[in-house]
Amino acid sequence: MKLADFDYFLPPGLIAQQPLERRDASRLLVVHRQSGRLEHRSFEDFPSYPAPGDAVVVNDTKVVPVRLLCRRSPGGGRTELFLLSKVAPHCWRALARPRARLRPGTVVLIGDWVTATIERLEAQTVLVRFPEEVDVLEVLEQWGRMPLPPYVGRDELDPEQARLDRERYQTVYAASPGSVAAPTAGLHFSPRLLRALDERGVSLCTVTLHVGYGTFQPIRSRRVEDHAMHAELAVVPAQTVARLRACRARRGTVWVVGTTTVRALESAGRQGDLSPFRGATDLFIYPGHHFTCTDHLLTNFHLPRSSLFIMVCAFAGRELMLRAYHEAIGERYRFYSFGDAMLII
Repeated sequence: MKLADFDYFLPPGLIAQQPLERRDASRLLVVHRQSGRLEHRSFEDFPSYPAPGDAVVVNDTKVVPVRLLCRRSPGGGRTELFLLSKVAPHCWRALARPRARLRPGTVVLIGDWVTATIERLEAQTVLVRFPEEVDVLEVLEQWGRMPLPPYVGRDELDPEQARLDRERYQTVYAASPGSVAAPTAGLHFSPRLLRALDERGVSLCTVTLHVGYGTFQPIRSRRVEDHAMHAELAVVPAQTVARLRACRARRGTVWVVGTTTVRALESAGRQGDLSPFRGATDLFIYPGHHFTCTDHLLTNFHLPRSSLFIMVCAFAGRELMLRAYHEAIGERYRFYSFGDAMLII
C-alpha cells in the first residue's frame, strides 16, 4: 500500500488550538460502516449508543508535564528540555533546543533553584544529570509544561494558558503517569457523561498505554508496510479481561475509546483470545488487520499520512474514512487533539 493513498488536505484554520469550555460539548460525527451513513451529533449523545450490558474501554494513562523551560548559566539564554526517559539514577535522556548552544558541562537553571547539567550530546538527544537530592518527578510537577503537539501554538510566557493546558490536556480518569501525549479521544468525557454511562448499565473498563514521543514522528517510508512502529508500554489488566469476556458472554459489544486503547487491546488479543497483557507493543495496525477486540471505535480526527489515520482506515475502510473526513471538513469540524470526535459503529 502506498502512503500517499492515506493523504487528504486540511485547511489550517480547522486545527483546534484551544479546548472547548465544556469537555462534552464537542461535535460527534457518527459513521455507520455497513450502510456508509453519516450522522452529525453532539458528544453529549454518546451515552445513547452503547446498550445496557455493553462495555466502554478507556486508556487511563496520565500525561506527565515533561517540558522544562530553563535558563543557561552563565549567560541566561533560554533552553527547553523535553525529558524522554530515565536512563540511570538522576540521569535522563532529553530533546533540547536550541541544541547548538549546549555543550557537555553546560548548566541550566530550572525554576527558582534547581540546576541540571548537560552530561553528553548524542545524535538526536542529550543526557541531562540532576543533583542526587532532587526528585525529578517533583520538579516536573512544579515547573514542567504539558507536551502539546507541535501544531498547537502557545505563548510560553502565559501562566494562565499553562494552567489550562495542565487541566484540559488530561482525561478526567487519568490515573497512571507515563505519557508524553494525551489519549485525545478521552478528552471529551466529563464526570457527568461517565455517570450517564453508568446509569445506563454500561461497564467502564480501563487499560493503560503510555504514549511515547514516537507518536509525533511522521511515517517516512513510501510503502505503509515498511513502517516500523515505535514501541510503547501497554497494560491490559486481568479485571478488564474478565469484564470484557463477561460482556461477550451476554452478547454485549465493546466500545473502544481511542487508537491507543485499540493498540493495547489488539496487542493483548494477538493470539486470537483476549488475555491479560503487560509489556512493550510495537503493533502497527493497517488495512488487512483482523480486529479481535474492537467492535466500535470512538476517535478524534487524525493527521493525514499518520499511523493513526491508517488505523481508522483499517477499521472502517479507506474510502469511507476519506469520505467522512471530507464531510467533516465541509461541515467545519475541529480537528486533532483539541478537536471534535468521530464514532465508528
